[in-house]
Amino acid sequence: MSKRGVFISLEGIEGCGKSTQSKMLYEYLSQLGNCVILTREPGGTSIAEKIRDLLLDPKNDSMTDTAELFLYLASRAQHVEQVIVPALNEGKIVICERFNDATYAYQGFARGLDLNLLVDLTKIATSGLEPDFTLLLDLDVEEGLLRAEKLKNHRDRLESESIDFHSKVRNGYLTIARNNPQRVKVIDANGTIDEVHLRIRNCVDEMFSA
Repeated sequence: MSKRGVFISLEGIEGCGKSTQSKMLYEYLSQLGNCVILTREPGGTSIAEKIRDLLLDPKNDSMTDTAELFLYLASRAQHVEQVIVPALNEGKIVICERFNDATYAYQGFARGLDLNLLVDLTKIATSGLEPDFTLLLDLDVEEGLLRAEKLKNHRDRLESESIDFHSKVRNGYLTIARNNPQRVKVIDANGTIDEVHLRIRNCVDEMFSA
């Protein structure tokens, strides 16, 4: 790797374990002596966290697809400039729950917005920044939603979408992975937390040694 840091994103449907596995990966890489930061989208800054609240509040069920898109992009623009790019410039490893692929999967494949337009808009929001590696935690949609509901005892605005919507998200992610095999690695998210972590750890070890 160059002096620039390494940018790793974790992606997947609702309830696939991104938050848990991101924290475990953060701890693993930190224990190896790396300087690592852990962040998330939408969120990661005070402004972006406020946008997150708007996006996920189930009361905002009248939000249009276009408004949703631009809120996500506004959050990402702030996040990239304030947190991610400075950390990468300092040579740190950045682990981020969700990034551009989430926009393509949710707003593109599931909402039906034009994918080419989404690519252009995300380039503006991120100044062209892409993850070096993306770990896609793949899980059955119904299992993921069941896990998410057990953790929080309620569903946020996106979790409340139909099974068909979430199936489109999953299929979108898998399509993205097939089209970007060098960057996106599909991780089986079935099994225990430790089993999934071991799969991630082995994959990351392989990516860093390449």
